[in-house]
Amino acid sequence: MMLMRTDPFRELDRLTQQVLGAAARPAAMSMDAFREGDAFVVELDLPGVDPESIDLDVERNVLDIRAERRTTASAENSDVLIAERPSGTFSRQLFLGEMLDADHIEASYEAGVLRLSIPVAEEAKPRKIEIRADGPRKEINA
Repeated sequence: MMLMRTDPFRELDRLTQQVLGAAARPAAMSMDAFREGDAFVVELDLPGVDPESIDLDVERNVLDIRAERRTTASAENSDVLIAERPSGTFSRQLFLGEMLDADHIEASYEAGVLRLSIPVAEEAKPRKIEIRADGPRKEINA
């Protein structure tokens, strides 16, 4: 029902960042995706991200997620000893299947986790079909 874009260049980006000290392109976000009732839920780790910097856009069943985390150490006032926490722009694209209702996505952000709830489209939900017969009526799940 939902297809995520894979990122074959993640290791190359990590190596480039270690060698050059800067990300070659936006970093990806760790995520979990699962079905919960009549919705698909996606949870993305974005610790230390200001909720105001999170941007969600849907176009042609592609959900584009972007967020930014700024460094906390000021270059003028501090000497950085270790800098392992990534900063900058994070992005991820999710391809939503036709069976999902992209017009009614709900989003919340709590404790560094962005949670998206994407409902299953009404036309994709199971429905009952009534069978008419001369005898008593029966219902069959479709």
